[in-house]
Amino acid sequence: MTKNLAELDFISGEILLFNKPLDWTSFDVVNRVRYLLCQKLGIKKLKVGHAGTLDPKATGLVVLCTGKATKKIESIQAEEKEYIATVKLGATTPSSDLETAEDQTFDTSHITCELIEQKLFDFKGDIQQVPPVFSAIKVNGKRAFNYARNGEELEMKARPVYISAIEILRFENPELEIKINCGKGTYIRSLARDIGESLNNGAYLLALQRTRIGTQSVSDAWSLADFEKSLSEM
Repeated sequence: MTKNLAELDFISGEILLFNKPLDWTSFDVVNRVRYLLCQKLGIKKLKVGHAGTLDPKATGLVVLCTGKATKKIESIQAEEKEYIATVKLGATTPSSDLETAEDQTFDTSHITCELIEQKLFDFKGDIQQVPPVFSAIKVNGKRAFNYARNGEELEMKARPVYISAIEILRFENPELEIKINCGKGTYIRSLARDIGESLNNGAYLLALQRTRIGTQSVSDAWSLADFEKSLSEM
Protein backbone atom coordinates (compact mmCIF):
# COMPACT_ATOMS: atom_id res chain seq x y z
CA MET A 1 0.00 0.00 0.00
CA THR A 2 1.00 3.65 0.13
CA LYS A 3 3.79 5.11 2.25
CA ASN A 4 3.41 6.64 5.71
CA LEU A 5 3.05 10.35 4.93
CA ALA A 6 4.79 11.37 8.15
CA GLU A 7 8.01 9.83 6.82
CA LEU A 8 8.00 11.84 3.59
CA ASP A 9 9.84 15.06 2.75
CA PHE A 10 7.57 16.75 0.22
CA ILE A 11 9.71 19.88 -0.10
CA SER A 12 12.91 17.98 -0.94
CA GLY A 13 10.95 15.73 -3.28
CA GLU A 14 8.64 12.72 -3.26
CA ILE A 15 6.81 10.55 -5.79
CA LEU A 16 3.13 10.06 -4.98
CA LEU A 17 0.60 7.76 -6.66
CA PHE A 18 -3.04 8.77 -7.01
CA ASN A 19 -6.16 7.10 -8.38
CA LYS A 20 -7.73 9.90 -10.44
CA PRO A 21 -11.50 10.19 -10.08
CA LEU A 22 -13.85 10.37 -13.05
CA ASP A 23 -14.33 13.88 -14.50
CA TRP A 24 -11.24 15.28 -12.79
CA THR A 25 -8.36 16.46 -14.96
CA SER A 26 -4.79 15.50 -14.08
CA PHE A 27 -4.22 19.19 -13.34
CA ASP A 28 -7.16 19.13 -10.89
CA VAL A 29 -5.36 16.39 -8.96
CA VAL A 30 -2.08 18.34 -9.00
CA ASN A 31 -3.79 21.51 -7.80
CA ARG A 32 -5.69 19.74 -5.02
CA VAL A 33 -2.62 17.89 -3.73
CA ARG A 34 -0.48 21.04 -3.89
CA TYR A 35 -3.14 22.96 -1.92
CA LEU A 36 -3.42 20.24 0.74
CA LEU A 37 0.35 19.97 1.15
CA CYS A 38 0.87 23.74 1.35
CA GLN A 39 -1.87 23.98 3.97
CA LYS A 40 -0.36 21.14 6.02
CA LEU A 41 3.24 22.37 5.74
CA GLY A 42 2.34 26.00 6.30
CA ILE A 43 4.01 27.19 3.10
CA LYS A 44 2.78 29.31 0.18
CA LYS A 45 4.43 27.48 -2.73
CA LEU A 46 5.40 23.90 -3.53
CA LYS A 47 6.59 22.50 -6.82
CA VAL A 48 4.22 19.68 -7.91
CA GLY A 49 3.87 18.11 -11.35
CA HIS A 50 2.36 14.98 -12.90
CA ALA A 51 3.95 12.38 -15.15
CA GLY A 52 1.41 11.79 -17.90
CA THR A 53 -2.02 13.30 -18.52
CA LEU A 54 -5.23 11.30 -18.13
CA ASP A 55 -8.38 12.48 -19.89
CA PRO A 56 -11.24 13.71 -17.67
CA LYS A 57 -13.36 10.69 -18.66
CA ALA A 58 -10.56 8.28 -17.68
CA THR A 59 -9.73 7.07 -14.19
CA GLY A 60 -6.72 5.43 -12.65
CA LEU A 61 -3.07 5.97 -11.95
CA VAL A 62 -1.59 9.45 -12.00
CA VAL A 63 1.98 9.84 -10.73
CA LEU A 64 2.73 13.14 -8.96
CA CYS A 65 6.20 14.42 -8.19
CA THR A 66 7.03 17.12 -5.64
CA GLY A 67 10.11 19.29 -5.12
CA LYS A 68 13.28 18.01 -6.77
CA ALA A 69 11.52 14.76 -7.71
CA THR A 70 9.87 16.73 -10.55
CA LYS A 71 13.15 16.13 -12.40
CA LYS A 72 12.06 12.49 -12.72
CA ILE A 73 8.84 13.32 -14.58
CA GLU A 74 10.28 12.87 -18.07
CA SER A 75 11.76 9.43 -17.29
CA ILE A 76 8.51 8.27 -15.65
CA GLN A 77 6.50 9.44 -18.69
CA ALA A 78 8.73 7.32 -20.92
CA GLU A 79 7.85 4.09 -19.09
CA GLU A 80 5.35 1.55 -20.41
CA LYS A 81 1.71 2.07 -19.43
CA GLU A 82 -1.12 -0.40 -18.97
CA TYR A 83 -4.79 0.41 -19.52
CA ILE A 84 -8.13 -1.38 -19.22
CA ALA A 85 -10.52 0.03 -21.83
CA THR A 86 -14.23 -0.57 -22.32
CA VAL A 87 -15.13 0.13 -25.94
CA LYS A 88 -18.59 0.46 -27.46
CA LEU A 89 -18.77 -0.83 -31.01
CA GLY A 90 -21.43 0.34 -33.44
CA ALA A 91 -21.25 4.07 -32.78
CA THR A 92 -18.90 7.06 -32.83
CA THR A 93 -18.62 10.36 -30.97
CA PRO A 94 -16.58 13.42 -32.02
CA SER A 95 -14.36 13.06 -28.93
CA SER A 96 -14.14 9.24 -29.19
CA ASP A 97 -15.36 9.00 -25.59
CA LEU A 98 -18.36 10.06 -23.47
CA GLU A 99 -17.47 13.76 -23.48
CA THR A 100 -19.63 14.22 -26.59
CA ALA A 101 -22.84 12.56 -27.80
CA GLU A 102 -23.03 9.83 -30.43
CA ASP A 103 -23.09 11.20 -33.97
CA GLN A 104 -23.16 7.96 -36.02
CA THR A 105 -24.44 4.42 -35.45
CA PHE A 106 -23.68 1.13 -37.24
CA ASP A 107 -24.90 -2.47 -37.30
CA THR A 108 -22.57 -4.76 -35.29
CA SER A 109 -24.31 -8.09 -35.89
CA HIS A 110 -21.46 -9.35 -38.11
CA ILE A 111 -18.71 -8.65 -35.55
CA THR A 112 -17.31 -11.70 -33.76
CA CYS A 113 -14.57 -12.13 -31.17
CA GLU A 114 -12.49 -13.94 -33.79
CA LEU A 115 -12.78 -11.02 -36.22
CA ILE A 116 -11.73 -8.57 -33.51
CA GLU A 117 -8.71 -10.77 -32.66
CA GLN A 118 -7.64 -10.66 -36.32
CA LYS A 119 -7.92 -6.87 -36.49
CA LEU A 120 -6.15 -6.25 -33.17
CA PHE A 121 -3.04 -7.95 -34.53
CA ASP A 122 -2.54 -4.98 -36.89
CA PHE A 123 -2.31 -2.56 -33.95
CA LYS A 124 0.57 -4.31 -32.21
CA GLY A 125 4.13 -3.00 -32.51
CA ASP A 126 5.19 0.31 -34.07
CA ILE A 127 2.21 2.04 -35.65
CA GLN A 128 1.21 5.49 -36.90
CA GLN A 129 -1.63 7.00 -34.87
CA VAL A 130 -3.65 10.19 -35.37
CA PRO A 131 -4.36 11.78 -31.97
CA PRO A 132 -7.97 12.77 -31.21
CA VAL A 133 -8.95 16.38 -31.87
CA PHE A 134 -10.27 16.48 -28.30
CA SER A 135 -6.78 16.23 -26.76
CA ALA A 136 -4.31 18.38 -24.84
CA ILE A 137 -1.80 18.43 -27.70
CA LYS A 138 -0.71 21.97 -28.52
CA VAL A 139 -1.27 23.24 -32.06
CA ASN A 140 0.01 26.75 -32.78
CA GLY A 141 0.29 27.38 -29.05
CA LYS A 142 -3.29 26.34 -28.32
CA ARG A 143 -4.64 23.06 -26.93
CA ALA A 144 -6.35 20.96 -29.62
CA PHE A 145 -9.47 20.50 -27.48
CA ASN A 146 -9.97 24.27 -27.46
CA TYR A 147 -10.29 24.25 -31.26
CA ALA A 148 -12.64 21.24 -31.10
CA ARG A 149 -14.90 22.70 -28.41
CA ASN A 150 -15.17 25.94 -30.41
CA GLY A 151 -16.24 23.99 -33.48
CA GLU A 152 -13.06 24.90 -35.39
CA GLU A 153 -11.68 22.49 -38.00
CA LEU A 154 -8.27 21.06 -37.14
CA GLU A 155 -6.25 18.41 -38.95
CA MET A 156 -4.24 16.27 -36.54
CA LYS A 157 -1.06 14.71 -37.91
CA ALA A 158 -0.22 11.03 -37.43
CA ARG A 159 2.70 10.23 -35.19
CA PRO A 160 4.55 7.03 -34.25
CA VAL A 161 3.49 5.12 -31.12
CA TYR A 162 4.28 1.65 -29.81
CA ILE A 163 1.77 -0.92 -28.55
CA SER A 164 3.39 -4.01 -27.07
CA ALA A 165 0.23 -5.99 -26.30
CA ILE A 166 -3.56 -5.95 -26.67
CA GLU A 167 -5.68 -8.60 -24.96
CA ILE A 168 -9.42 -9.13 -25.15
CA LEU A 169 -10.81 -9.44 -21.62
CA ARG A 170 -14.50 -9.51 -22.52
CA PHE A 171 -16.70 -9.23 -25.62
CA GLU A 172 -20.45 -8.91 -25.21
CA ASN A 173 -21.56 -7.26 -28.45
CA PRO A 174 -21.51 -4.27 -28.70
CA GLU A 175 -19.18 -3.89 -25.67
CA LEU A 176 -15.53 -4.86 -25.88
CA GLU A 177 -13.13 -4.78 -22.92
CA ILE A 178 -9.42 -4.87 -23.68
CA LYS A 179 -6.12 -4.57 -21.83
CA ILE A 180 -3.42 -2.52 -23.56
CA ASN A 181 0.30 -2.20 -22.86
CA CYS A 182 1.79 0.74 -24.71
CA GLY A 183 4.49 3.38 -24.88
CA LYS A 184 4.49 7.13 -24.38
CA GLY A 185 2.04 9.23 -26.41
CA THR A 186 -0.46 6.46 -27.21
CA TYR A 187 -4.08 7.62 -27.19
CA ILE A 188 -6.49 4.84 -26.24
CA ARG A 189 -9.39 6.92 -27.61
CA SER A 190 -7.66 6.91 -30.99
CA LEU A 191 -7.08 3.17 -30.67
CA ALA A 192 -10.79 2.60 -29.97
CA ARG A 193 -11.73 4.78 -32.95
CA ASP A 194 -9.28 2.96 -35.23
CA ILE A 195 -10.44 -0.49 -34.08
CA GLY A 196 -13.96 0.52 -35.08
CA GLU A 197 -12.77 1.68 -38.50
CA SER A 198 -10.79 -1.54 -39.03
CA LEU A 199 -14.06 -3.44 -38.55
CA ASN A 200 -15.80 -1.16 -41.13
CA ASN A 201 -17.78 0.10 -38.18
CA GLY A 202 -17.56 2.69 -35.41
CA ALA A 203 -16.27 2.62 -31.84
CA TYR A 204 -15.60 4.88 -28.89
CA LEU A 205 -14.52 4.60 -25.25
CA LEU A 206 -17.15 3.98 -22.59
CA ALA A 207 -14.55 3.76 -19.82
CA LEU A 208 -10.79 3.82 -19.41
CA GLN A 209 -8.60 3.04 -16.42
CA ARG A 210 -4.82 3.38 -16.31
CA THR A 211 -3.65 0.52 -14.13
CA ARG A 212 0.13 0.79 -14.35
CA ILE A 213 3.05 3.07 -15.26
CA GLY A 214 6.34 1.16 -15.29
CA THR A 215 6.38 -0.76 -12.00
CA GLN A 216 3.93 1.63 -10.30
CA SER A 217 0.43 0.18 -9.89
CA VAL A 218 -2.95 1.79 -9.28
CA SER A 219 -3.43 -0.76 -6.48
CA ASP A 220 -0.78 1.18 -4.52
CA ALA A 221 -2.31 4.59 -5.22
CA TRP A 222 -3.99 7.02 -2.86
CA SER A 223 -7.56 8.14 -3.30
CA LEU A 224 -7.75 11.90 -2.78
CA ALA A 225 -10.09 11.41 0.19
CA ASP A 226 -7.73 8.99 1.94
CA PHE A 227 -4.75 11.25 1.26
CA GLU A 228 -6.52 14.26 2.76
CA LYS A 229 -7.60 12.21 5.79
CA SER A 230 -4.09 10.85 6.37
CA LEU A 231 -2.60 14.35 6.08
CA SER A 232 -5.04 15.67 8.67
CA GLU A 233 -4.01 12.92 11.07
CA MET A 234 -0.28 13.73 10.86
